[in-house]
Amino acid sequence: MPLSPDEVELFERARARLGAIAYRLLGSASDAEDAVQDTFLRWQAADRQRVETPEAWLTKALTNVCLNQLTSARARRETYVGTWLPEPVLAGDRMLGPLDTAEQRESVSMAVLTLLERLSAKERAVYVLREAFGYAHGEIADILGVSESNCQQIYRRAKQHVAGDRPRAEVDGATARRIVEEFLAAAANGETERLVTLLTDDVTSIGDGGGKIPARTTPVVGASAVARFLRGLFAPSTAKRDLVGGSPALYAEVVNGGPALVVVLDDQVVGVMSVKVTSDGVAALHTQVNPDKLVRATRHWSASAHGEPLLRVW
Repeated sequence: MPLSPDEVELFERARARLGAIAYRLLGSASDAEDAVQDTFLRWQAADRQRVETPEAWLTKALTNVCLNQLTSARARRETYVGTWLPEPVLAGDRMLGPLDTAEQRESVSMAVLTLLERLSAKERAVYVLREAFGYAHGEIADILGVSESNCQQIYRRAKQHVAGDRPRAEVDGATARRIVEEFLAAAANGETERLVTLLTDDVTSIGDGGGKIPARTTPVVGASAVARFLRGLFAPSTAKRDLVGGSPALYAEVVNGGPALVVVLDDQVVGVMSVKVTSDGVAALHTQVNPDKLVRATRHWSASAHGEPLLRVW
């Protein structure tokens, strides 16, 4: 039966929420868009007169689509070149969904999205639906087809995995931006000792080039090692300019709810370095340079206004 205008409108009202759930579950905005479209097709084919609560039905349908995608995605990532990192999403993009609480902001951070890759598909679904969207355990149990007590156990296990590895004691936005600017200045000027003081002792730097742009295939760990790596990364060279086609500009922006450096050349985003800032300093760097994962960021960047860049490199 064709969708009525009211049924189309109902789905469109739910689209942003569905996209935000799918992005947190999949770590990919493009895959999230596909999941939402697949959910729309399921809604179109459903016996909608028998659907008592459309919002719950759509959430369940979307979650099942994402669980199927996660299974196939894990297989694809086994052959992925280098380290796989989530697709960055710039501030103002509705794919981020609600960011009103600390839990919601944290659930979409690059650090936590990366940690979620370690969870099973069900653990990830329970964590996202509970932590970011406040679904009751009974509702989540119905979505996943498990008992409520099992759902609570899965949630505790997932939260322990995430809480056990993530950095603590975040700082406010203004402080984070100041630290990021100091960090960038020290890196650009080759001030290794200054960089070390801005980094935590166990800082980790991870990059994702997807085999298309050169990036380290293993993490860099420790303040001294990361400082040396950054000094080399920001040092000018003809090879780097040739690789990207010029001298890119660096902007301090908000990405995935946290501070980041956005690297732009000719109005195209060619890199995003998300900076995890805690009260102890910079605790993690997640750098995305795979061009396939920067298409949405470029589209959003081109459609919005920006101030002056912090500097140009290379």
